[in-house]
Amino acid sequence: MEGQVLREARLYEEKKEKHITEDMRPAFHLTPRTGWMNDPNGFSVYGGKYHMFYQYHPYDSHWGPMHWGHAVSDDMLNWEYLPAALAPDQKSDHAGCFSGSAIELPDGRQLLMYTGCSRVTDENDDIKMIQEQCIAVGDGENYVKYHSNPVLDAKDIPEGGSIYDFRDPKIITLSDGTYLCLIGNRPADGSGQILLYKSEDAFHWTYWKKLIENKNRYGKMWECPDFFELDGKWVLLTSPQDMLPMDLEFHNGNGTIVVIGEFDETTGEFKEESISAIDYGIDFYAPQTILDKDGNRVMIGWMQNWDSVAARDEGEPWMGQMSLPRTLSLKDGRLIQKPINAFDERRKNKITYENVRLKDDLTLDGIEGRCIDMEITVRSTGDLYEKFALWFAEKDAMHTSLRYRPADHTLKVDRKFSGSRRAILHQRRCRVDSAGDELKLRIILDRFSAEIFVNDGEKVMSLTLYTDIEATGISFHSVGEVEFDITKYDII
Repeated sequence: MEGQVLREARLYEEKKEKHITEDMRPAFHLTPRTGWMNDPNGFSVYGGKYHMFYQYHPYDSHWGPMHWGHAVSDDMLNWEYLPAALAPDQKSDHAGCFSGSAIELPDGRQLLMYTGCSRVTDENDDIKMIQEQCIAVGDGENYVKYHSNPVLDAKDIPEGGSIYDFRDPKIITLSDGTYLCLIGNRPADGSGQILLYKSEDAFHWTYWKKLIENKNRYGKMWECPDFFELDGKWVLLTSPQDMLPMDLEFHNGNGTIVVIGEFDETTGEFKEESISAIDYGIDFYAPQTILDKDGNRVMIGWMQNWDSVAARDEGEPWMGQMSLPRTLSLKDGRLIQKPINAFDERRKNKITYENVRLKDDLTLDGIEGRCIDMEITVRSTGDLYEKFALWFAEKDAMHTSLRYRPADHTLKVDRKFSGSRRAILHQRRCRVDSAGDELKLRIILDRFSAEIFVNDGEKVMSLTLYTDIEATGISFHSVGEVEFDITKYDII
């Protein structure tokens, strides 16, 4: 039954969204119905549609008491808002309904499992947030919280684990039909670990074992786990907080990692084989995946950085957006990401230039825009060039740049001239693994973001930018002579 807190949130979001016109949002990235959005939650297929829930504070474009926003789609590109699904209104979640996941039960209902937060005062009179796991069940639009919430609490955490960092349940189904739930937790060493819980019915859970322990290797607390089979391996996605940089693979702050290995469903043993970053840009966190209707593994993340959430000006009606849905595969022990095939169907007005010689600065007729998809192949013409750069969202002194130096195979994105008035992170670099003569880039712009796919998805760099929407210019720059091909599409 819809409670008063949820009813008020639904009435408020319905009223406020009327003041957000279509041109104030991205064209094909999901934003909150109104107010604040962070982590994707409950990304799932149910009732023939794709469902995306999300961490949501409808009353402000800043983080606040967490609700679950809700949207549905037929293609993961065009989203329809549904009423907010959850609101903080019970003893176990009065401080917030935090991240979680969704599955379809055998009886046809949809089950949401989420982290309920409640405030307590500890022995030092400090206010802390206890985190427990809760359940709600519904029909794809309206959900009833389980009468026995929380279903996992302090007594279910292994010795040394923190009740204040026990969150983000991800339910998967093992091959024998058993439900497995992964939950991020902070052990006594202060870093992170992923705990495993089992259930026969998705309501009654028992602790099984630790899937993996961070042991202070990659940041501290590990948030938002996801776990799935892909191309003969098992893949763990998680988002470590408070990372230290490691060369150009991992950067400072809250990041994302992918762990590829072998998993024994009988013993629960996970053998790590490789660990790398998921996204090398500025804005990407807390990804979730599904199997789409065609059996492809598809991932969407929150396209934002916790250290740059002040990027939006005060008074803006929304904050936060999701990434493009990306199809995942494995190649040579690495995660490959590409925009879903359905995105290509939105490409129109093709413009192509081949064998363009560049020695200094250049613009090309028809190569401009802020809702576009560009494919660029860059190569040397003899002697190795020193630098190739692309500027986009350009107008007067404003632009965002992408620069490649072939001598050290580094690609850098830089938005310091994008119009930002905040002392936030503006630059990120990554090393391009393929060291051949050619560099392949696919750059997708959508008004307030850029997603850069490198060498057919070997690496991705995502970032937001809030440059004046009239800044549509694109230009090319080099030190030394380069040659490139470019194909540009408008996105309709």
